[in-house]
Amino acid sequence: MRRTVLERFPAGGPRGSWPAEEFARERRDEGVPAEVVMDLESDAFLVVVRQYAPGAVH
Repeated sequence: MRRTVLERFPAGGPRGSWPAEEFARERRDEGVPAEVVMDLESDAFLVVVRQYAPGAVH
């Protein structure tokens, strides 16, 4: 499985603000199966799409 990063958001956003979740929801509303993951090394939230390699077991 591969993941494609659509967008990055800093983890230290304003209190009560969820820009990564909002961006992912907008993509899902468009039919793109986006999800939010945390990248601990860069201290950022990533909006990603999972892509399965041909022949991979999922």
